[in-house]
Amino acid sequence: MPTLNDLARSHTKLDDADLEWLHSLVSDWQLLADLSFADLILWAATRDGRWLAIAQLRPTTGPTSFQDDVVGTFASAEDQRLLDVTSRERRIWRESDPDWTTGVPVRTEAIPVTRQDNVIAVIERCTNLNSARTPSRLELTYVQGADDLARMVAEGTFPFIGADAMLVRSPRVGDGLLRLGRYGKVTYASPNAQSAYRRLGLAADLIGADLGVVTAGLCATDEPLDESLMVVATGRAPREAEVDGNGSVVQLRAIPLIVGGERTGALVLVRDVTELRRRERELLTKDATIREIHHRVKNNLQTVAALLRLQARRLRASEAREALEEAVRRVGSIAVVHETLSHAPEEIVDFDDIADRVAMMAGEVSAAEIRVVPKITGSFGRLSASVATPLAMVLTELLQNALQHGLGERNPGRRGPGQRISAGPALLEVTATRNDERLSVTVADNGVGLPEGFDPEATTSLGLQIVRTLVVGELGGRLKIVPRPGGGTEAMVDLPVASEPSP
Repeated sequence: MPTLNDLARSHTKLDDADLEWLHSLVSDWQLLADLSFADLILWAATRDGRWLAIAQLRPTTGPTSFQDDVVGTFASAEDQRLLDVTSRERRIWRESDPDWTTGVPVRTEAIPVTRQDNVIAVIERCTNLNSARTPSRLELTYVQGADDLARMVAEGTFPFIGADAMLVRSPRVGDGLLRLGRYGKVTYASPNAQSAYRRLGLAADLIGADLGVVTAGLCATDEPLDESLMVVATGRAPREAEVDGNGSVVQLRAIPLIVGGERTGALVLVRDVTELRRRERELLTKDATIREIHHRVKNNLQTVAALLRLQARRLRASEAREALEEAVRRVGSIAVVHETLSHAPEEIVDFDDIADRVAMMAGEVSAAEIRVVPKITGSFGRLSASVATPLAMVLTELLQNALQHGLGERNPGRRGPGQRISAGPALLEVTATRNDERLSVTVADNGVGLPEGFDPEATTSLGLQIVRTLVVGELGGRLKIVPRPGGGTEAMVDLPVASEPSP
């Protein structure tokens, strides 16, 4: 389905400021639909004088009038007449008789969308009359609020451009509704709204009460009073706030009603978010606990590495000492990941930082005669902990293998039959290529290259066996080790990865 932007730019003369106004309207017009118990269709005039539906919304409080989507279609002749009159006369128009075209009686109204005294679009409000009955007090209050909002749209005072950004999950009409008079007193309270205030500790009825005074009295006494809360509770500004008291948390959203240039009162949407906030606190606590665990694991791994290093220094057998030093490097690479995770939310890390630290560690332990620091090009991107930990070990093993068996044997006397090195200084390069689905990593050196008849699957090297187990068995990737053009070796790792969100 085409977007509002696509349709408007392709078929209408609306400029960027007009589109911004319409986007603000559409982002908040669920309120109008729910209060009206009606479907809303946003029509914009095309360059050739027709009307095109560029957005549509169904109510959550009543039956829909349209089973099919109309976005991207042009208005019928009957709708064209209504829309033309509304746009030309710049006032709300209502069809006198219900429309039975869809098989159900539908009452149609057209509301001009005004911006800076210009009608830039028209909202068609279609109410399904199939369930018409004597309305309750709540429904009458809803409709009255909807009519006020419709007049504000026609007068260009709704949506509230420049108002504070709404919370991610704003209260809906069905969550709870309060209607305030001009001086902030409650003229109507829905049962859900009354219940929410009961949970805050209110014993009296809300009708006739000054909502600002009542709300301030229900706040937790050990907390400083939030000044913005009073602005919301009195309905003076289009904002949101939360009331915390009696072990409950209630979210408020104020919609000032300004009709005919005068403030006539306000609508205040109310939602009990106690359970939601409790779960959020649990998640924060869980996140903090996980980070602390990563921090302690990192400390423990560093302690283990230090003990292994001390033990290696006491050994006289070079083979045993080298084995312990390799274990120290492996433990260190895992510790680097846990250290990064201790500072990262959602168990996702920027692996480029980890790769830099692993490369630095490899360079520090390389033999003095090699004098090489691994060079990293490309980007690994953000990876989950389940991928980052084994990949850090894989990178450590490949770099160490290149330093020890490739570059470390550049001495002509230590080369095997058929092995050769490229000319020039020692080279060790890591190249990372990342897209939405896969990550490719190449570790290349210009050392002595692979021995004759080398088979990576049959090798007895513990390091390469670890790499193959992690890449193929744990990460579900592919490992390929081949001669590098011009001399040396290339180890290529290809992994499936998920696209992680940006921080």
